[in-house]
Amino acid sequence: MSAAPESVDLAVSFAGVPLRNPVLCASGTFGYGLELEPFFDLRRLGGFVAKSLTLEPRHGNPPPRIAEVAAGMLNSISLENVGVEAFVRDKLPRLPEGVPVFASVFGTEIDLYAEVCKQLTGVPKVAALEINASCPHVKAGGIEFGQDPKVLATLVRATRRATTLPLVVKLSPNVTSIAEMARVCEAEGADGIALINAVQAFDVDPETRRPVLWNGLGGLSGPAILPIALRMVWQCAQAVGIPICGIGGIATAADAVKFLLVGATAVQVGTANYLNPLAAVEVVDGLRAYCARHGIDRIGTLKGALEPWRR
Repeated sequence: MSAAPESVDLAVSFAGVPLRNPVLCASGTFGYGLELEPFFDLRRLGGFVAKSLTLEPRHGNPPPRIAEVAAGMLNSISLENVGVEAFVRDKLPRLPEGVPVFASVFGTEIDLYAEVCKQLTGVPKVAALEINASCPHVKAGGIEFGQDPKVLATLVRATRRATTLPLVVKLSPNVTSIAEMARVCEAEGADGIALINAVQAFDVDPETRRPVLWNGLGGLSGPAILPIALRMVWQCAQAVGIPICGIGGIATAADAVKFLLVGATAVQVGTANYLNPLAAVEVVDGLRAYCARHGIDRIGTLKGALEPWRR
């Protein structure tokens, strides 16, 4: 039985942050929000995750640092950003009111993460923090924070103590057990988790016989990683009680529905923004149409509503 699209309630609450709909844009693909503002009213989104911030401005890798691959994109931009002070001073004030901003935080040491969290706490328009746990930890020999449960626990504990804002941890897929990492975050006081970040990958140009990226290794994102992300969200939803934001190859409402069905509360649209600046709002409109077509009056009822397939 179908319903009127306008009657569908798309509102959700993720990590304690009320969202008008479950669709956010992912960090690194949406700039600081201002870049996409000419294309649509940002208030049509549930919110967005700003480009990751460090304590000081950071220059990324030299080009080439983005390359197209089959069903996705490789990048090794290396988290170039203006720094937390410039973000607060120059970027946030220009954003419209009513757009939940999740500020992404990272550093090469735990103390640097904590300091950025402190500087963002209490800042108007910052609704929550997303901790990028896929950054290499220089004091741990370059291992990603999100690859070692003990290092991840220390990071989440330190950032939790540094802020009163809702804390979401973005997990690396480059691990043996994603469920274990999710449990670590929950135990240390995270309000939610987001997954997955890009999958570590590598590609070579056979004509030049060189890697396609200056850095060699890069992060794979886009449609190619959707089944991987879906599997990891499903596993984490069975392992923890804190809410999950699903990320990885989402380009359509059907993609988003898959993540909701396996247990996500919200989703993030990432690489699709490069191909189509309207991708995220089209996902929002598509979710409304999907719910209306299936007689669903509240999108929250889709969470974890995967039908049993083994009897």
